[in-house]
Amino acid sequence: MADSFGEVFERLRRATVQVKVRCNGGASGVIWSHDGRIVTNAHVVRGAASSSAVEVELWDGHRLPGKIVNQDRRRDLAVLEVAATGLPAATSGNSKALRVGELVIAVGNPLGFIGAASTGVVHESDNHLWVVSQLRLAPGNSGGPLANVHGEVVGINTMIAGGLAFAIPSLAVKQFLRAPLEDHGGLGVVVRPIRSGLIVLEVIPHSAADRASLLQGDVLVGAGWKQFQSLKDLWIAIERSRGGILELQFRRGKNDNIRTVAAQLAPQSVRAA
Repeated sequence: MADSFGEVFERLRRATVQVKVRCNGGASGVIWSHDGRIVTNAHVVRGAASSSAVEVELWDGHRLPGKIVNQDRRRDLAVLEVAATGLPAATSGNSKALRVGELVIAVGNPLGFIGAASTGVVHESDNHLWVVSQLRLAPGNSGGPLANVHGEVVGINTMIAGGLAFAIPSLAVKQFLRAPLEDHGGLGVVVRPIRSGLIVLEVIPHSAADRASLLQGDVLVGAGWKQFQSLKDLWIAIERSRGGILELQFRRGKNDNIRTVAAQLAPQSVRAA
């Protein structure tokens, strides 16, 4: 069994890259195809224009310029391309087959440690939103693979919240890769959960959130006066609006007063995962 795990770790390590953007430092990515397509988080390449090159470092230390060819900040996914062939691509797994308590493996570059691995168990799985696991992640793991015991990638590690690791399911990644390069509509914010709600880390220019005058640092507390308990609640509210008007409750600054804003969502030609 030890040899088997050793082989799994090594395959995952070779399929994991370090993604470097000058303004954001280093994070991780997954080689998705032998011809140089790499999947990572959109927040990893935040600040780099779609035509900008980022640096991709392979497991053997070889460095290649990478180009952002598509990204979706709502789903927090991006795809890069490097000019290379014969790369050690990861094997994509089925996130729908995951079960609570199942062993999973995360590989990435946390805190500068290249190709570090950790193991844990699945805590919760929702194939349209998150694979939630009890395992240890750190800055630099973002964009790296979450795999099952066979080494099949079942998610893209994204963040830690409430002591749990959140990964975007492989099902959502596959839907993203099939989607054309276009605006998927939606609210247009990047958020992270905090104790009192969802704090807005970024408002995408010209988005519904921007038009509704939401600001970085605002805390979203609910929609339609239904309190947010998790990120999932916001996603559900967006989906139920179906491109209509989303009434949001939020707090701004040190003021505890709850404000309400109506965001007009654009119709979506592709249903977000």
